Amino acid sequence: MAVVKDYPNPFERSPANTIGVIVIAAYLIYAAIDMDLSLARFLEGLGHGSALLDRMFPPNFTRWELLLDGLIESMQIAIISSVVGIFMSLFIGLFAARNMMPAWVSSPTRVIIALCRSFHPVIIAILFVKAVGFGALAGLLTLIVASIGFIAKLFAEAIEEISFKQVEAIRATGASFTSIVLFAVLPQVFSRFIGFSMYQLDSNLRNSTMVGIVGAGGLGGTLFSAFQRFDYDFVTAILLTIIAIILLGEFLSGKVREIFQ
Repeated sequence: MAVVKDYPNPFERSPANTIGVIVIAAYLIYAAIDMDLSLARFLEGLGHGSALLDRMFPPNFTRWELLLDGLIESMQIAIISSVVGIFMSLFIGLFAARNMMPAWVSSPTRVIIALCRSFHPVIIAILFVKAVGFGALAGLLTLIVASIGFIAKLFAEAIEEISFKQVEAIRATGASFTSIVLFAVLPQVFSRFIGFSMYQLDSNLRNSTMVGIVGAGGLGGTLFSAFQRFDYDFVTAILLTIIAIILLGEFLSGKVREIFQ
């Protein structure tokens, strides 16, 4: 005879749960009223959206040279920033690992990583545009900062989860710190690091078009100019190109993960 276990009901009602639901519902209603959200505005927006779609199709690829120039610049920004950011993250992530470094090293490094992750890439791009001017350099620096904020954090956490038996075994042989990292730490986290890196490259491909909207180079600047000219059929051509590049990057990153797994 099968024994049926009596599991607790995760949705069991209680006064605290009821009050919480009421408070959340009341806040959602208040926020909707405060932002002037209504069904009439939504339906009106659908009408405008339908008119916009009519102007966006069919896509116009006649200015393919302009499209290609922006695309090449975006890819250059994404690839260079990914390589530099990932390389820097190797060292920064190692310095942030609390099981490998003393607190006076890991704590300030973690503050640096947190600062890199504190702001959206568009905000960072605006700051770099003001600092170094319009163009690809601002986008490159922006995505390097974004890469460090993501990769270094995940790399540090991966190092903190390693088995320390290999580290102690190699350390017992009198090996240097560099040898310990190369032969005891990296082999345990290398496949994960490759996965992190491929994801960041994919992210930088998307962000390289986004930061261009604020003047940081790339296809985003071309997209923003097309919107300003109400050139919506060319906008569609740009958007389809971005989608194609992202799908290609996703395919290539999947192949790279299969190779290193």
